[in-house]
Amino acid sequence: MNQTEFAHHLGLSQSTLAMIEVGKRKFNDKHIKIICSTFNINEDWLRTGEGDMFNSSLYEKELIDIFDDLNPETQQYLIVMAKELLNTQHKLLSQNRVEDDQ
Repeated sequence: MNQTEFAHHLGLSQSTLAMIEVGKRKFNDKHIKIICSTFNINEDWLRTGEGDMFNSSLYEKELIDIFDDLNPETQQYLIVMAKELLNTQHKLLSQNRVEDDQ
């Protein structure tokens, strides 16, 4: 994403964003909230540099909890199945792109 696209997500002009980047203007709380919600950024990290850069999704936390409760053999099986699911998704998306191009 370039600076113009990023500025558009924030509802700013590219020149305003450039001035923020060089310290001639400041981000306001509204823009910080937009960045965090649009890009799943941890607000504490953005403001202070502390903590994880990205917020975990609810699904990610649930999947990790489930994975942790599985025995090692079942964990390995889940990883194999997840990779197969990902491959299937890629194939379907590629197929849809070809159909859309026709």
